[in-house]
Amino acid sequence: MPAIPAALRRALAAVALLPLLALAAACGYGSQAVENSEGAIPGAAKVDGLDSVRIGYFGNLTHATALVGRHEGIFQKALGGTTAQFSTFNAGPSEIEALNSGSVDIGWIGPSPAINGYTKADGTNLRIVSGSASGGVKLVVNPEKIKSLKDVKGKRIATPQLGNTQDVAFLNWVAEQGWKVDAQSGKGDVSVVRSDNKVTPNLYRSGSIDGAWVPEPTASKLVADGAKVLLDEADLWPDKKFVITNVIVSQSFLKEHPKAVEAVLRASVEANRWINAHPDQAKAAANAQLAADTGKPLPADVIDRAWPSIEFTDDPLAATLDAQADHAVAAGLLEKPDLTGIYDLTALNRVLSAEGEPGADDAGLGVK
Repeated sequence: MPAIPAALRRALAAVALLPLLALAAACGYGSQAVENSEGAIPGAAKVDGLDSVRIGYFGNLTHATALVGRHEGIFQKALGGTTAQFSTFNAGPSEIEALNSGSVDIGWIGPSPAINGYTKADGTNLRIVSGSASGGVKLVVNPEKIKSLKDVKGKRIATPQLGNTQDVAFLNWVAEQGWKVDAQSGKGDVSVVRSDNKVTPNLYRSGSIDGAWVPEPTASKLVADGAKVLLDEADLWPDKKFVITNVIVSQSFLKEHPKAVEAVLRASVEANRWINAHPDQAKAAANAQLAADTGKPLPADVIDRAWPSIEFTDDPLAATLDAQADHAVAAGLLEKPDLTGIYDLTALNRVLSAEGEPGADDAGLGVK
């Protein structure tokens, strides 16, 4: 039988995925992952003798390293005869749960879920092994109701989830304005409305919220509905850089299959290099994978607006993760954590060295 072309395989995979996506949507926010794999390369050697490596990510543009790497076959090429098996998630806690249960080996995730997952497991479950992206988060508002930053007081602002990366960032910004908000209830000088990113545009259109502190592409979806960008979170950070997406791995998987982890990181570095060298093609590839995962691509005006605000980088920007942990502590969402050992950048730095690139720094939070 002749080999099935890659484009056709992706199309067939997308069709097969639609019923599962409908089920996941019915389950609501934080639902079970949708799983899919495209198959090992015939005749190629298996990495570490593994039949498959299970890779998780979100359907956000801030996870475009994973989206593009999957769509372009970069992960599968790096894994050869080992199948790259993918799972998509709606929320960080569900991906951490999958990692803890052993149904995901390695995944793309935001800093707050990584911090929370690590601290709840007393530092025994995961390591951050690479960075992936910086930026791509904005405060967008109804321009009829909010014309300046001070007008945010007294308004209803959505964040994706209690304690998630954007929720922590918004609560920290609110505190810096001198306003008071109870972190758990979201009540105070600003009303914080926790809302799934898929639902937030509907809330905005109905007038149920006055704005949102959200990642891309949700921010640009709201702009397409008439909102305006009031603040880009990057403007609040030194050099306008802050980690929005990390790569995490199960500690047991890292110990037992270091070659497989290095292969995935080699693919991640290659994907980021290709994204930065071919931004238009990469944007199209990310949107095509989103369409395969969700059944619907992003409109051109949404992805064109969102894409430039995200920087794809292998640097984990570890110092900014430590700062985000401090923000969560200040908001009362986290007790002061000991993050020593949350990073193991050994494999990443080996890959970067082979590429002639400088190594990444763990800000003193690496494995001792």
